[in-house]
Amino acid sequence: MGKPIYFLFALVVLAIVGLSSVFIVDEREKALVLQFGRVVAIKEEPGLAFKIPLIQEVVTYDDRILSRDVDPLEVTPLDDRRLVVDAFARYRIVDVNQFRQAVGTGGEASAARRLDSILRSETREVLGSVSSNDILSSDRATLMLRIRNGAISEARGLGIEIVDVRLKRTDLPRENLDATFARMRAEREREATDERARGKEAAQRIRAQADRTVVELVSDAIRQSEIIRGEADAERNAIFAEAYGSDVEFFEFYRSLAAYQNALKADNSTMVMSPDSEFFDYLKSDLGAE
Repeated sequence: MGKPIYFLFALVVLAIVGLSSVFIVDEREKALVLQFGRVVAIKEEPGLAFKIPLIQEVVTYDDRILSRDVDPLEVTPLDDRRLVVDAFARYRIVDVNQFRQAVGTGGEASAARRLDSILRSETREVLGSVSSNDILSSDRATLMLRIRNGAISEARGLGIEIVDVRLKRTDLPRENLDATFARMRAEREREATDERARGKEAAQRIRAQADRTVVELVSDAIRQSEIIRGEADAERNAIFAEAYGSDVEFFEFYRSLAAYQNALKADNSTMVMSPDSEFFDYLKSDLGAE
């Protein structure tokens, strides 16, 4: 009975040892085989791999493109106009052996901190060599490429390849925003005041031109009306003169009738004068009686 038990125990131990000596490398990872902290093998191809149980251990690192957001940092361009820059980088681990030697047991967290330091330094150096207008213009793509190229050589010492660097946001510091907005508001108000002043000036000019045109039109109309009235009066006087010359008696009769019409109105029907006045000559004549 003792031998089968020992045999079964030996099979279990062998199975445990066999399983502990086998590990799987995922296609999204790279693996290092460590023996007493020293790298003895690098496994980059996906599939099964082997190690010595209890003596060797396996450490895996992500083989995909990773993203790292850099904490917002304040930069000072050439024109001393401070800006707060928010950036991120995409990178991948290309040399796991060198990566392990550079970061030790800190792994990806330690590498991310060191990468932050590299990116912040390069960002300050590149953006500090141009003006704020260049940073805020379409030339940002060129600046981002300069930051990436500058960081590549330093990141290579970590076994990392920087794929891309992007500036997500470039703003003024919070304490400067209110002053900037106030300055922009004052500038817009000044422009609005200038526009209103120019509008008032143009309105006064148009109003003065219109008033002058009205005076000219009215004056010309009065002049023409006086001319027409004068011509009509002359024509009327000519007709009266011709009529007076043709029949003096009729003209006198017409003038008397006009005088009677003007004198004997509804609101002036009472007259005090001598009965033998010349005013009543035509009223007393036989012709008038008829």
